[in-house]
Amino acid sequence: MSLLNQLHQLAHECANDNWDGYGAEAVNAATLACAEAFVRALPEEIPLPEISAEPDGAITFDWMPLPTKSFTLSVSGSNRLAYAWIDGTDRGHAAVKFAEAKIPSCVLTEIKRRCVLSC
Repeated sequence: MSLLNQLHQLAHECANDNWDGYGAEAVNAATLACAEAFVRALPEEIPLPEISAEPDGAITFDWMPLPTKSFTLSVSGSNRLAYAWIDGTDRGHAAVKFAEAKIPSCVLTEIKRRCVLSC
């Protein structure tokens, strides 16, 4: 199944408030549109991430090539990409604007640094 198909299936499963039985917010159309644009903008050399929905209605993309390396990125309808990484003892987090369906170079650099050679 393609990543876009997985994304649509996830959005369908999480389309209503309380989808998790613990009061989670629904994944709304704006979040889905932003997540779709993110997926379409991913370069081919980037390994495909795992995706999940968050209780706040955001969609998360996870790359976990090794137990000591991971990169997580959260997409919401506000066109803001929040991300965090672990690379051995190195850890960090940041947020950037996602505009014009172009993934900021700092995000791609961090994904590649943490995942491309390891995946």
